[in-house]
Amino acid sequence: MTLHDTLLADMKSAMKDKEGSKLKLSVIRMIRAAVQNAQIEKKKPLNDDEVLDVVVREMKMRQDAIDSVPEDERERRHEFLEKLEEEKVILQAYLPKPLTAEELQSAVAEAIAETGASSAKDMGRVMSVLMPRVKGKADGKTVNNVVKELLSRREE
Repeated sequence: MTLHDTLLADMKSAMKDKEGSKLKLSVIRMIRAAVQNAQIEKKKPLNDDEVLDVVVREMKMRQDAIDSVPEDERERRHEFLEKLEEEKVILQAYLPKPLTAEELQSAVAEAIAETGASSAKDMGRVMSVLMPRVKGKADGKTVNNVVKELLSRREE
């Protein structure tokens, strides 16, 4: 079953569940609308990887919104932040299982060996090989930091 089919099935079950979470139904509808917009933009149906990209983008939007709230306003905007966190939990269900720190380091080391990278200036090559492999499983910022760390060790 594709991710698109899973979203449709989950939306139908959320609609049937009268006492269920209205937030879940709302988030699924939002994802499906974003997928539909991406299909219109690309002028073709999306494959599973492209649908995953949409879910990752929606997850990142929520995280960015949470991060943009200043510390002194967090107490006042508690309900808003709580809702965003709940939406992230719902979105997380459609993402692949996150990589552990060891799995990520192993994948980075493999990509470094594959590209023959030896210094920080080769970071772009490593990232271009690595990111498709870890899409949805690891945050780009985290991957970037691990690549920097392992490449700096090679330079020493």
